[in-house]
Amino acid sequence: MEKSALQIARAAYQPKLPRGLKGAVKAVEGAATQSVDNQEEIKALFPNTYGMPLVEFVPGEEKSYEPMNVGIILSGGQAPGGHNVITGLFDAVKRLNPANRLYGFILGPGGLVDHNYMELTKEIVDEYRNTGGFDMIGSGRTKLEKVEQFEKGLEIIRELGIKAIVIIGGDDSNTNACVLAEYYAAKNYGVQVIGCPKTIDGDLKNDQIETSFGFDTACKTYSELIGNIERDCNSARKYWHFIKVMGRSASHIALECALQTQPNICLVSEEIEEKAMSLDDIVAYIANAVAVRAADGNNFGTVVIPEGVIEFIPAIKKLIAQLNDVLALPEAKNISRDEQVDFAKSHLTAENLAVFNSLPEGVARQLALDRDPHGNVQVSLIETEKLLSEMVAKKLDAMKAEGKFVGKFAAQHHFFGYEGRCAAPSNFDADYCYALGTSAAQLIAAGKTGYMAIVKNTTAPADEWKAGGVPITMMMNMEKRNGEMKPVIRKALVELDGKPFKTFAAQRDRWARETAYVYPGPIQYWGPTEVCDQPTKTLALEQSK
Repeated sequence: MEKSALQIARAAYQPKLPRGLKGAVKAVEGAATQSVDNQEEIKALFPNTYGMPLVEFVPGEEKSYEPMNVGIILSGGQAPGGHNVITGLFDAVKRLNPANRLYGFILGPGGLVDHNYMELTKEIVDEYRNTGGFDMIGSGRTKLEKVEQFEKGLEIIRELGIKAIVIIGGDDSNTNACVLAEYYAAKNYGVQVIGCPKTIDGDLKNDQIETSFGFDTACKTYSELIGNIERDCNSARKYWHFIKVMGRSASHIALECALQTQPNICLVSEEIEEKAMSLDDIVAYIANAVAVRAADGNNFGTVVIPEGVIEFIPAIKKLIAQLNDVLALPEAKNISRDEQVDFAKSHLTAENLAVFNSLPEGVARQLALDRDPHGNVQVSLIETEKLLSEMVAKKLDAMKAEGKFVGKFAAQHHFFGYEGRCAAPSNFDADYCYALGTSAAQLIAAGKTGYMAIVKNTTAPADEWKAGGVPITMMMNMEKRNGEMKPVIRKALVELDGKPFKTFAAQRDRWARETAYVYPGPIQYWGPTEVCDQPTKTLALEQSK
């Protein structure tokens, strides 16, 4: 594999570890835990992995460990730092006993079921240190939830002599990890299952998980791009840029990027829901800001939009909830796509049907058709940025006719998704992920199962971070999925009384009117001359002798 100068320099970076994970490690158990809600139901579903104590790792005394083999799975969408979880796990299991082996299951959880795997050797692992992406072993979205899958996975686990499986994923993947841990524990199979918190969306966090990995890098990457657009916007002075960013179920990315770049407008889905805003309310809010800036002679601006905003508009949220139930009906499984919209409409309440019919045709069809593997609307496919800019343009035309808008409005559209998912991890994510992988190894060594590796106190220097594990059941509650109540890890939404949102809210009126843009610049704007001072390849080739 040919490497860039950046990759070569980055490979030499040695991630920092918390004091408790350096050298010999001791696991200290804390108080017993309970789930965040629905305690009786969760306890009944997970009798073998419920109520376990929190674990923290502190410096301990050297001891010897029997050889063990470990399997690792990347699950769901990519997030910067995934490779460092693997390298951290690899280095830690080798330190525990050099005879230990690590096996990667190819293309996600499906690799476990299909017995598709590879042994991860030092030569392989060294190629991927501090790199973005999940390409070392690939990822997938197969859900581990059926007994046949668990038993099929057990066959290869037994064949390879695997003691524990580490699943790196988001809330759904870690819910599945908990179900798998419970099944193997109930059957007394002696197979441990450990999770790691991954999602760039930032919605896998709580009292124990301060942040999910990849969020730091993704926000820096998107903020660099938003800053570039703001600079262009302030230079050309003729476009309103509508920028959609990742974040289906929460607005953490949009809010963080707004704090880093100070756009004119940033929508926060959770606030829209709290205020029971309609689609028209949102359009009016943006149009009024455009009009105010136009009156000042500024016919340009930036609007940051979380990709899931449409799901948070209360009337549309109610519609989607009923659509999800309707499309989960047995009779819905046997109808063609062409019939699906009419089928959905025929089952809607009068109130929801009115909302459905009020939407632009393309958006309405989207809501009634495509679903992801978890049964959710695929909101990332809805071009919310275009929908909003078109509706704002219509609103401004009406305002112009009434003499309330004197200016020009022209829009540009952007969606930042894939641009951030596989970026080279920031120093924070490189360190954080390496520590998570190391924690996962120590949880296995301590005989734990049904735990998620965690690292806390992350605003302090890495040496002062606190590493450990939290029982996955502690983070669970019951929610409706595909028409049924299921145990899931509760998603973390933006807290409107939290400091990040309050800081944003205190400044946004000024940002809306003024041009207060901040240009963060590239996250890799650091380091050695051979990285930072490279000429273009064109120039180098043109001038080569």
